[in-house]
Amino acid sequence: MPKQKHLHIDNLSFQELDTDAELIPLMTPEDEEEMNNEELPDVLAILPLRNMVLFPGVVIPITAGRDKSIKLINDANAGTKIIGVVSQKDESVEEPSPDDIHNVGTVAKILRVLKMPDGNTTVIIQGKKRFEVAQVIAEEPYLKASIREFSEERPTKGNSEFVTIIDSIKDLAIQIIKESPNIPSEATFAIKNIESDSFLVNFVSSNMNLSVKEKQDLLAISSLRDRALETLRYMNLELQKLELKNDIQSKVRFDLDQQQREYFLHQQMKTIQEELGGVNHDQEVEEMRQKAKAKKWDTKTGQQFDKELSKLQRMNPQAAEYGIQRNYIELLLDLPWNEFSKDNFDLKRADKVLHRDHYGLDDVKKRIIEYLAVLKLRNDMKSPILCLYGPPGVGKTSIGKSVAEALGREYIRISLGGLRDEAEIRGHRKTYIGAMPGRIIQSLKKAGTSNPVFVLDEIDKLGVSNMGDPSSALLEVLDPEQNKEFYDNFLELGFDLSKVMFIATSNNMATIQPALRDRMEVISMTGYTIEEKTEIARKHLVPKQIKEHGLSPKDVTIGKKQIEKIVTGYTRESGVRGLEKQIAKVVRNVAKCIAMEEEYNTKLTDEDIIKILGAPKMERDRYENNEVAGVVTGLAWTSVGGDILFIESILSKGKGTMTMTGNLGTVMKESATLALEYIKANAEELGIPSEIIEKYNVHIHVPEGATPKDGPSAGIAMLTSLVSSFTQRRVKKNLAMTGEITLRGRVLPVGGIKEKILAAKRAGIKEIILCVENKRDIDEIKADYLEGLTFHYVRYMHEVLKHGLTDEKAKNAKVF
Repeated sequence: MPKQKHLHIDNLSFQELDTDAELIPLMTPEDEEEMNNEELPDVLAILPLRNMVLFPGVVIPITAGRDKSIKLINDANAGTKIIGVVSQKDESVEEPSPDDIHNVGTVAKILRVLKMPDGNTTVIIQGKKRFEVAQVIAEEPYLKASIREFSEERPTKGNSEFVTIIDSIKDLAIQIIKESPNIPSEATFAIKNIESDSFLVNFVSSNMNLSVKEKQDLLAISSLRDRALETLRYMNLELQKLELKNDIQSKVRFDLDQQQREYFLHQQMKTIQEELGGVNHDQEVEEMRQKAKAKKWDTKTGQQFDKELSKLQRMNPQAAEYGIQRNYIELLLDLPWNEFSKDNFDLKRADKVLHRDHYGLDDVKKRIIEYLAVLKLRNDMKSPILCLYGPPGVGKTSIGKSVAEALGREYIRISLGGLRDEAEIRGHRKTYIGAMPGRIIQSLKKAGTSNPVFVLDEIDKLGVSNMGDPSSALLEVLDPEQNKEFYDNFLELGFDLSKVMFIATSNNMATIQPALRDRMEVISMTGYTIEEKTEIARKHLVPKQIKEHGLSPKDVTIGKKQIEKIVTGYTRESGVRGLEKQIAKVVRNVAKCIAMEEEYNTKLTDEDIIKILGAPKMERDRYENNEVAGVVTGLAWTSVGGDILFIESILSKGKGTMTMTGNLGTVMKESATLALEYIKANAEELGIPSEIIEKYNVHIHVPEGATPKDGPSAGIAMLTSLVSSFTQRRVKKNLAMTGEITLRGRVLPVGGIKEKILAAKRAGIKEIILCVENKRDIDEIKADYLEGLTFHYVRYMHEVLKHGLTDEKAKNAKVF
């Protein structure tokens, strides 16, 4: 027998061989003849293979994991080393029966058995000749079958057609090796050195990229010529696929540029970071996808999320846009899409909460209860847009928190004071680096529900700049007909705000854009009376300050009388913020005494209040005497509520001119001019000699000249002051007035009546002159606020003078 030639094969195949480096014998014609002459045993142990087919002469490694297969190999290796190898029809079958294996197989010889570290057994086998299963005679401990030889029809020696087929197989095999980058070029020598035609066909068939069924079909062809032709057909298909693949790759191949180089470096860096415990990009994307399954968004939003997530998955994590894209997807996941908190429709409880937290404010409480009642009956009402309008410190902002508690909703508050950028409301477009959603969407994300109580604080203090008009951006937010699809530039999707209960707060309605004001239901929150302030301090402010200063109720007691003294002597605001500061000052003094172990009165007296806070500072807004002619008490509205306003006039010899001081605005100057001209036109009826008007100059002054003053409220007060100066008649005691005048002698109504009434009551006024049309404003005020006040409703100026002046001459009256 000639010496056998061997080839060291590492990856010599059209599919990857899972072998360790083995010496594979190249079969010669003599070897083949010897193998064909070997006699087959009558019975063979059958080894089923899951996903491969063994051809005669070919050496392959197989891994045995099934218990039956391991026992079969061990028994055969200890004996003849001859087994039968047959492919399974279905590789998923774990325990194949006789019906699960093909009928044609290959007799194999065990060359080597290796025990692997993972516990499996790897065996290297070589095919000998084909056989056909006659009958399975045993299934335990493994399959055994009686077999018969599967004869092969060979062409006659020197057949030119067959020789051509074999040559074509060799040529195609060499071409495939050249076209495939996965097969080493040394495999060409192996193909050229194969002398046996039958082994060449079997070797090529075994190593082609074919399915198990296709290989089994080749094995079952009895004619060598037909098998060689079928193998050649498969090789042609393989070559065409390789050429097409290489052609496509050549078209898209380009040199690595700097960007690709950076990409690969970043990928390496990413791998290193993951090894050091970083977050895996694909894992993060998958977590986002799983989180999205729990969201309650509609189809459109779901499609947008899938699209944006796919875009994120394709992005390089080191790219500048990656952070924005990730923030966008996290925003989609964090927003409360169709997630609502359950409203508490216990109206009695809601009423208790509102009365517990706020004293007074009956109109606001009534409106909230009405809203709850309607919502309870319909359960689908669009939330109203309420605007609480009033001076600082009256509880506009804090009432939003009480409403949220009464409803059982989340509470959100954003301050709009000084906000000038439209993007703060609508968000930035994603094209900008550092883009982020607007404050509306951000706040809803924090709230976690789509129906919170949302307080828009200081809506009257929005600004306008070159970055847009935020108040215009709020038009869509606060329009019940539009905010169902509120569009945020960053989100790029419509978000439903119709279930949000917006509560805006404002100190001055005049500065709010008219279109925005029209979208809100304005609820006026005027100032508190002295009695209300006293009760608020007793029930809320004093206990709060005692707690905040680390004291207990037994450490200090501030009586109702002392609280009233603080209210009247040290505060002049409509709200209670200044009052709280004064109470805090008193409590701080007590805390200091306790800390320094000084003696003090546990129950504070009036003297203690004066000692701590100093002499009363607010006596100046009390009513002043009417002994001097020309002094009238007017009523004014300010940003901190109502106030009284003294208007003084005096005559001096001259040419009938008029001068005004006191930092007056245009409207007040016009009111003074109107009053003087009316007096000149009606001097005879008013009992004023015309020569006095011509020979005396008039000077009008409104005290506190450093404070700007303007508005239409002082018209009748100007008129009364001038008539009093010209006639030297005294103004009635404890009288105040407010109203505008016309040249025809009419008195016009003015606003801010409730605030003005409260100011008058604080100042000790007993009688008030108003336009008859302001009576409707008086009717809306609680009767408790009007106690002790007398109202005179007038239509014309002569009625003002009738109620405002007495017939008595003023003290030190001039004699004209």
